[in-house]
Amino acid sequence: MAITLTERAASEIKRIFTEQQMPEGSSLRIAVKGGGCSGFSYVLDVATKPAADDESFQTNGVNVICDPKSYLYLAGTEVDFEDKLLGRGFVFNNPNAKKSCGCGASFKA
Repeated sequence: MAITLTERAASEIKRIFTEQQMPEGSSLRIAVKGGGCSGFSYVLDVATKPAADDESFQTNGVNVICDPKSYLYLAGTEVDFEDKLLGRGFVFNNPNAKKSCGCGASFKA
């Protein structure tokens, strides 16, 4: 099961890559780390080259990579982007999350 980006999320990532003048072929790295109010926090970063054991996906024109340990928790996740009056940011629709915090930045598996 791939990690996917909605068209809105992909558009925002492309805008950020352009604004930050990221090298051609850069990838969005999606990972998890211990912490946050629910146990795990989502991490977004940019990588110019994937590691040998990374899972790689192409979604809506964006290269997405994920390390194997994080992929155990992120398989099937859809990342969206919301721009609302009270909040702007990426939203993770993670089928592996048993519980999420109110802000959506962390989860329990």
